[in-house]
Amino acid sequence: MGAGAQHQAGQPLLIVLEETPVVGVPAALEEERAVAPTITMEIEELAAAEQVVTPWEVSAPDGVDYDKLVDRFGCQRIDAAIVDRIAHLTRRPPHRFLRRGIFFAHRDLNMILDLYEAGEKFYLYTGRGPSSESLHLGHLIPFMFTKYLQDAFKVPLVIQLTDDEKFLWKNMTISECKRLARENAKDIIACGFDVERTFIFTNLSYLGGPFYENVLQVAKHVTFNGLRGTFGVNQEDHIGKVSFPPVQAAPSFSSSFPHLFPGDDQLRCLIPCAIDQDPYFRMTRDVAPKIHLLKPSLIESRFFPALQGESTKMSASDPKSAIYVTDSSKQIKAKVNKYAFSGSQASVELHRKLGANLDVDVPIKYLYFFLEDDDELDHIKKEYKEGRMLTGEVKQRLIVVLSELVARHQRARAQVTEEMVDAFMAVRPLPNMFG
Repeated sequence: MGAGAQHQAGQPLLIVLEETPVVGVPAALEEERAVAPTITMEIEELAAAEQVVTPWEVSAPDGVDYDKLVDRFGCQRIDAAIVDRIAHLTRRPPHRFLRRGIFFAHRDLNMILDLYEAGEKFYLYTGRGPSSESLHLGHLIPFMFTKYLQDAFKVPLVIQLTDDEKFLWKNMTISECKRLARENAKDIIACGFDVERTFIFTNLSYLGGPFYENVLQVAKHVTFNGLRGTFGVNQEDHIGKVSFPPVQAAPSFSSSFPHLFPGDDQLRCLIPCAIDQDPYFRMTRDVAPKIHLLKPSLIESRFFPALQGESTKMSASDPKSAIYVTDSSKQIKAKVNKYAFSGSQASVELHRKLGANLDVDVPIKYLYFFLEDDDELDHIKKEYKEGRMLTGEVKQRLIVVLSELVARHQRARAQVTEEMVDAFMAVRPLPNMFG
C-alpha cells in the first residue's frame, strides 16, 4: 500500500472523485449508496494550504490538519460512542490507538459493527509496500492495530505485499522486490498474527484468476481522467503507474480469494490503514456498486511523525527521521536524544516557569502511541506541561519504552523461519478463520 506518481509542474491537479449511485444495482446494495462529497481541488489550493497528503507524499510544515483532511476526503470522525460500542461488542478494552484517537476516522465502520452485532461475518485487509530491508516504528502501527482487530473480532485477515508496486515506483529489480517482500513478511508475522486466520500474499506470486478478474473489473470502470485527478499521474509517467491502483483495490472484494471465501462475493471487508491511503479506497468504493460488489469499510489512522516533528511522517529512507525495528537500544537512545524534537523551553529556568509545548513535542507524541498506561501518560503530560519535568526525563522514559518494544519485536522476529513464511503465504482454505 503506498506509492504514487508526482504531479507534473505547471499543470493544475484537479481531484474529482465522486461515489455515484448506479441504475440496476441489486436491492441488497441500495443501502450502500451513501454518496461521498465530490472532491474538487486544484494543486494551487493545496500549495496555499501548505499541506499535501497523498498516497505518495505527506508534507505539512505546520503539522497535518486532520480536520481539514476529514472534510476534504469526506470520511467521518470516530467518536466516543463508536469506541464504546467496539468495547461492548468485543468484550475487551479498546486498544490505546482507539481510545487516544490515533485511529480517528472511518468510512462505514458502523455498518460493519451493525453486521457483527447481528451475527454476520466480515474480513480484514491491510498491506505493505516492501521497499526497505527493515520496517520502522511507523510501519508497525497498522499491523499492531490489525492484530488487535483480528483478536477482538475473531475474523480472517488478508495482507497484501505490493512487490509489483515497488518495482514500478522504485529503482529496484524484481528479484529484490520479491526478496524484500519475504523479509518484510517476517516482521509482519512477528506482530503475532494467527496463521489459522491470516493469508499473506505478494502480488507477483498471487495475481491471476478471480483476483485478476476483479482487477480488470475495477480498471474498466476508472477513467484516465479520474485516475489522474486522484493520483496525479501524467503523460510522462510509465503506464505501470496507471495500471497499479486497481491491484490495490482488488483485495477489498472477497471474490478475489476463492480459496478462503468460496462462492461468497458479498462478504464485507474492513481496511485498517493510514489516512494517506484513502484515495485508493475512495476509488474502490466508487467502483464497487458498478460491478455489483460491496464497498469496503475503512478505519484510518493519523501518521506516526518523524523524529524531527509532525511536518512529515517517519520515512524509511531517512535514518535520522526513523526508529527501525532493527535498532539497538544504544541506537534508539542516540536518535531520541539527538533528533527527537522537544517542546521544552530554551533554558531550565524558562522551562520551570512556562512549561513545555506538548503540541510540538515528539517524545510526548511517541509516548502517546506506545506507552500503554493512561494514568502514567497523563501524569507525564501534566508534569512536563507545567515545567516540573524536564525534556531529558521525558526522553529517558521514551527510550525505555521504545527499547522494550523493539527488543520484543526482535525476539519474535528471530523465531520466524522461512517455513513459517511459506505457511502464511500458502494458498489454502482456513477452516478455523471465524470464531
